[in-house]
Amino acid sequence: MWIQQKPNTPAPLDELQGRTVGLKFACNKCHTEVFTDLIGIPAPDLLANSMEDDGQFEKEEVKCPGCNMTHQITVKSNFDGVSFDVSDVENGSVSYQVAEPEA
Repeated sequence: MWIQQKPNTPAPLDELQGRTVGLKFACNKCHTEVFTDLIGIPAPDLLANSMEDDGQFEKEEVKCPGCNMTHQITVKSNFDGVSFDVSDVENGSVSYQVAEPEA
């Protein structure tokens, strides 16, 4: 089930911590729907000196199959939740799906 990321609202950390997710979004250049490989959710930094320093990042790149534009993906995890930032897409157009754990 795809979950739409709400603008300026992180996804719940407790639902995503230690999991992997796939992202989908529409390319701003050609409007092709782009799907990523699975991306791991980093853990927040438990040894951070302040709440502002608690974020951990995972960076990925994915090429649009329609126009070959490279989109930069940043997954940020902190104690407020998880956010997915994708370059060159409209705000609010990113959805995520949590991968099922292997049995």
